[in-house]
Amino acid sequence: MKSATTTLFASLLAFTAGSLPMSSRAQDHDAAELAKQLSNPVAALISVPFQNNFEWGGGPEGDGFRYLLNFQPVVPITLNEEWNMISRTIVPFISQEDMIGRSSQTGLGDITQSLFFSPKNPGPGGWIIGVGPAFLIPTATDDLLGTEKFGLGPTAVLLKQAHGWTFGALLNHIWSVAGDGDRDDVSSTFVQPFLSYTTKKQTTFTLNSESTYDWEHEQWTVPVNLSVAQLVKIGGHPYQFQLGAKYYADGPEGTPDWGVRFSVIFLFPK
Repeated sequence: MKSATTTLFASLLAFTAGSLPMSSRAQDHDAAELAKQLSNPVAALISVPFQNNFEWGGGPEGDGFRYLLNFQPVVPITLNEEWNMISRTIVPFISQEDMIGRSSQTGLGDITQSLFFSPKNPGPGGWIIGVGPAFLIPTATDDLLGTEKFGLGPTAVLLKQAHGWTFGALLNHIWSVAGDGDRDDVSSTFVQPFLSYTTKKQTTFTLNSESTYDWEHEQWTVPVNLSVAQLVKIGGHPYQFQLGAKYYADGPEGTPDWGVRFSVIFLFPK
């Protein structure tokens, strides 16, 4: 598995290196706006990210490996002249070795579906907000890859963009409401503070944390991510490629130590 994922990762890097940035002034203007929207989780922009995560150092012996592919389509829906609803879906595909004993699992994980109701125009001070419900859907194909619980709760995002900078936070809390009675209940808070800067060449540098607090077991999981992304145009269509490193600052026993992230985002501007 490690050999296959390493080959895939190298191929994706080679593809990125061969891509050419947009160069004309008109394209630069459009690209700058796209790059800005990509830093906004509730932008009115259809995007389809494929986020590849390679993680090492997990499991009971500290030699486990996990590959996580998050398919994360974002679809804005116009409600009226003042409001949008932004649908954000996370569909995880997981393949791991020696993360749970000396065993391996491969398959789908649980889907998280969020709906953000967001004003089309920023509020006072230029702040952008979005609020709505989040749902946990037990779609895992292996009981070790999911919770076997239905869950729901609130989600919100608050951010501001100015002079190339984007900063803010996205959060949700999900409680289990149904599912397998023999499995642990779910009560988890997700907090994602983020800070990014986009240059005039549509290169974006991002620092964030995708932290989760498990209230049932009173335990934080705190991965810290540092990444760089580039917006490019291939065959007349815009894409963003992202490469980053991940370090787990905290987590329960068996959490990976570190990882690498490579993402490809397909964009469908209006």
